[in-house]
Amino acid sequence: MSNAKPKQQPKQQVKKEKPSSTDFGEIGSSGLVQYSGRVEEDFLKFLQGDRGTATFREMADNHPIIGAILHAIEMQFRSVQWSVTPSDENNERAVQEAEFVASCMDDMSHSWLDLLTNILSMLTYGFCVNEIVYKRRFGYMENDGESSHFNDGRIGWRKMPVRAQTTIDGWDFDHNGGIEGIYQNDYTSGRGRVFMPIEKALLFRTTTKLNNPRGRSILRNAYVSWYYQRRILEIEAIGIERDLAGLPVAFVPPQLLSDNATSQETAALNAIKEIVRNIRRDEQEGLVFPLAYDPDTKQKAYDIQLMTTGGKRQFDTNEIATRYDARIAMSVLADFIMLGHDKAGKQALSVSKISLFQESITAWLTGIADVFNKSAIPRLMRLNGVEHDLHPTLVFTPPKNVNLPEISDYVSKLSSAGALLPDEAMGDWLRDLVGIPAEESEELR
Repeated sequence: MSNAKPKQQPKQQVKKEKPSSTDFGEIGSSGLVQYSGRVEEDFLKFLQGDRGTATFREMADNHPIIGAILHAIEMQFRSVQWSVTPSDENNERAVQEAEFVASCMDDMSHSWLDLLTNILSMLTYGFCVNEIVYKRRFGYMENDGESSHFNDGRIGWRKMPVRAQTTIDGWDFDHNGGIEGIYQNDYTSGRGRVFMPIEKALLFRTTTKLNNPRGRSILRNAYVSWYYQRRILEIEAIGIERDLAGLPVAFVPPQLLSDNATSQETAALNAIKEIVRNIRRDEQEGLVFPLAYDPDTKQKAYDIQLMTTGGKRQFDTNEIATRYDARIAMSVLADFIMLGHDKAGKQALSVSKISLFQESITAWLTGIADVFNKSAIPRLMRLNGVEHDLHPTLVFTPPKNVNLPEISDYVSKLSSAGALLPDEAMGDWLRDLVGIPAEESEELR
């Protein structure tokens, strides 16, 4: 047997291709449906632009389940802890710049939580626009909005006010679909339609699909359920009112219904129709009708009666409305809100449902943090002449879903088996997990 090694083939040299001018530019576009700066991406015409904005506002303001979902999200957002981390923990200058950004967050004319609450409107409408207003940090100023807790002369954030979605009138795109600015109808100040360059704004979106500046409302998939539920409840309310009052039935002489009725007879018929339409069971309840009899039949020429169904409807509207409630909650992964309100015993699934809901919240929080880290903080650093390597990062602690009985049982079993020994580190971890204050040290007692 030969021990000779196989002869290796020489490596082929790949010829380096010279890049062309087209390699560094864009040829195609995202395909976003927009005309003259107005986005028309939704296939339902009445959910585009201002009409869509008005519809989503009605859904958020008028529907109890949607309101509860948005409130639950807001409470989760408010419980999140935010902090600023330096680009290099071992670099004193980087640490100082992180502390500077953190001080700017607490030095605005509004609180950080109020800012987050305004940003949360992106969930309802799909997007939120906030304008960045800067200030020189020269300590106390006559104008409270320009005052600062610091007197270092650096440029900080004065405020980041929201620009209401109902006032956003269009967008400015470049030839590749990039967003260059926002148009706003500023009628409150009398300036009319104003333009805000994107460098002056922060654009928060639920999704960046097709680079749509309007994002996509989290209520979009709930629209059909909301629409039909609203219609059913409206019909139900009318039906209840009619059943309580009775169905008004008027009896009139046949001549009033004939084609050759006189103008006076037609006017009398219209007056009776108006009476029938306006019958309500309220403090104005009552009728005045002429006492007239037919000369031939000796029956009343005019009469009115209130008729009731005397039975149940074919459909249970309450069950239908509850089904739509569940679908609305499910569309935003918040169907755990329905636990205890339906007949099925789903309490065992509550933890996993809440965990999935919190993952969605974490994703939205990540999107908000990205906007600050890619836009707000770099701009602030550039205005202060800070090099890129020293730019800090805004981070947050995701919301927790703590199942105390399960954790207690798990720790107890491990301790009983000798697999877990209680120590100071374990105590600190458990306290942090369930939100219990840390134990005071002997030095502080």
